[in-house]
Amino acid sequence: MTTSTVVYVGQLHTELKHTKSGQIVLTDAPTDNNGKGEYFSPTDLCATSLATCAITTMGIKANMAGKFLGRIEADVFKVMANNPRRISEVHIDFKFSDKYLDEQKEWLMDIAHNCPVAKSLHPDIKQVFSFSWE
Repeated sequence: MTTSTVVYVGQLHTELKHTKSGQIVLTDAPTDNNGKGEYFSPTDLCATSLATCAITTMGIKANMAGKFLGRIEADVFKVMANNPRRISEVHIDFKFSDKYLDEQKEWLMDIAHNCPVAKSLHPDIKQVFSFSWE
């Protein structure tokens, strides 16, 4: 079974359909590369996937350990390079709304740095994580 189907719908837009759920995501080329910036660009999705994977993996590990994981927000900043055009850096600021002990903080930071997307990205892509604890 496929994971998704991608259709080019014109004007540098694609429509992504998740096979299992039927959910749709639209993409556009970025404004600095001929797009209108109307939707996530493919590289936006890649950078954002790192944050979503880290948070999801924290949730999975917390559930498995019987621990409560409160609200987490993440601001994502992507840096592009040229020759060849590629993602050179992804900066993510994780913001935790609940209080955590130091050992819990270390545990969550380790999970974030070792999520599947973090381990799948090319090692030349600099991953810069910061963690803000309320």
